Amino acid sequence: MFQRVTSRPSRTSRLRTRAAVLAAGMGASAVLGAGVAVAADAATPAASVAGAVQAQAAAQAKAAQQAEVAAAKAAAAKKAAVQKAAAKKAAAKAAAKKKAASWIDPVKKYRLSATFHQAGSMWQSTHSGQDFAVPSGTNVMAAHGGTVVKAGPNGAGDGPAYGNAIVIKHSNGVYSQYAHLSRIDVKVGQVVTTGQHIARSGNTGNSSGPHLHFEIRTTPNYGSAVDPVAFLHRKGVKV
Repeated sequence: MFQRVTSRPSRTSRLRTRAAVLAAGMGASAVLGAGVAVAADAATPAASVAGAVQAQAAAQAKAAQQAEVAAAKAAAAKKAAVQKAAAKKAAAKAAAKKKAASWIDPVKKYRLSATFHQAGSMWQSTHSGQDFAVPSGTNVMAAHGGTVVKAGPNGAGDGPAYGNAIVIKHSNGVYSQYAHLSRIDVKVGQVVTTGQHIARSGNTGNSSGPHLHFEIRTTPNYGSAVDPVAFLHRKGVKV
């Protein structure tokens, strides 16, 4: 008769089995934990990226707004500069036009002496112009723009009584004459503008002292003079 032998797992086998089960459980826990960690790590960067994107978008919008404001200011400044330049140019043009159309005194800081048609022993008949008493060497200016038609000694052809003289032709048949000059600084044919230096005052010719003899004429020659003070008054000059 045979005896039935029942085999029992050895202690070593049981320990191995238990270790395997334990390892499997720990593996599952590790996998589960890793998944949770991965999910957490994936969620956290997404929130951070979204915030960064929003911050960058806000910064870009602010920069764009600032650039737009700066561009608008630059455009406005450029427009203002162009308008200012245009206004300055227009003012200069208007001033030049006004100057070209205006008349002035032929000298500054003067004292009126002998007047037009004044009688006296120094003139052949009566005085033919207006005398401006000024020191010798005073700047003499063109009373109005025009062309020099006479310039030289002997009254520029009108006689020695005038000394050194200049005659300028203006528009509308008007001429101005400057006499008793110590120096002549223009030539016949030269175009001059209102206020331009043309000579220095003096005491040449038939003169009792340094002054400028000034005439307004209807021709370039002696004998056609009109009252220069009344003429200048009509032109708005306060002599």
